Amino acid sequence: MSDKWTTASIPDQHGRVAVVTGANTGLGFETARALAEHGASVVLAVRNVEKGEKAAARINGEVTVQALDLTSLASVRAAAQALRSRYDRLDLLINNAGVMYTPKQTTADGFEMQFGTNHLGHFALTGLLLDLMLPVPGSRVVTVSSTGHRIRAAIHFDDLQWERSYSRAGAYGQSKLANLMFTYELQRRLAPHGTTVAVAAHPGLSSTELVRNSPAAIRLPLTWLAPLVTQTPAMGALPTLRAAADPAVLGGQYYGPGGPLEIKGHPQLATSSAQSYETAVQHRLWAVSEDLTGVMFPVAQSQQNPIPSGPAITS
Repeated sequence: MSDKWTTASIPDQHGRVAVVTGANTGLGFETARALAEHGASVVLAVRNVEKGEKAAARINGEVTVQALDLTSLASVRAAAQALRSRYDRLDLLINNAGVMYTPKQTTADGFEMQFGTNHLGHFALTGLLLDLMLPVPGSRVVTVSSTGHRIRAAIHFDDLQWERSYSRAGAYGQSKLANLMFTYELQRRLAPHGTTVAVAAHPGLSSTELVRNSPAAIRLPLTWLAPLVTQTPAMGALPTLRAAADPAVLGGQYYGPGGPLEIKGHPQLATSSAQSYETAVQHRLWAVSEDLTGVMFPVAQSQQNPIPSGPAITS
């Protein structure tokens, strides 16, 4: 694979329909813009429609805006229904939106904000749209995780909503670990269909609004050091774009920046933490997520075969 995969490497996307969550700013905006400029019909699925419309006006190509608040399952269902009424097929679903290090708070449905937004909202949206993807060869679900899935991260089944105690970093790590486990379990369930694949990506350390809720001890040094240690949103979006558009991508793979510590650089295959590949935890998380969201997926129960860890993942 090329060490310098860029937006110039994106194949022609004409005829493809892509939904990108959180696409009014940062990584999501850059992802949507690149896909639209290569011919895709792109839906900016955003919480603030006014900001979404302003973002759409800055993109050259076929772009529409869909209201989507991932902190509300009612909004997720309404958005899915609206998309289903407009499209009879979907080629790309890019689960990009997210929150990071928020103060302790809950979603409209009572879920811890980071777990509810980053994982459960996207889990529900994917399940509600997946049957539009299954008949489409080459369709992909791309979920954006983070190197934060390694930091104080575990799936706390005994306290998923952090009701007994709360750690901003721990809750964020749980949500980003859940993103990867969801991807690997989804790929296992998709494999028998042979059409749609699930892939994950992470942006490294990118200069976006996501760190605005970080404690000052983290936020201020990042602000001072940003020119040295972070990359632009356009570069940070490249792993997601490669996961979405590179013809060589296989289901169950994970892409991130290729530089030291995966902080910055052009996208390459990455390896997630050992615990992210724990099949039994993936199965349990899936079952709990179905129960919490009330969304059942139109794919069979997964097999017991684990997703191999490391860069040589195959579908």
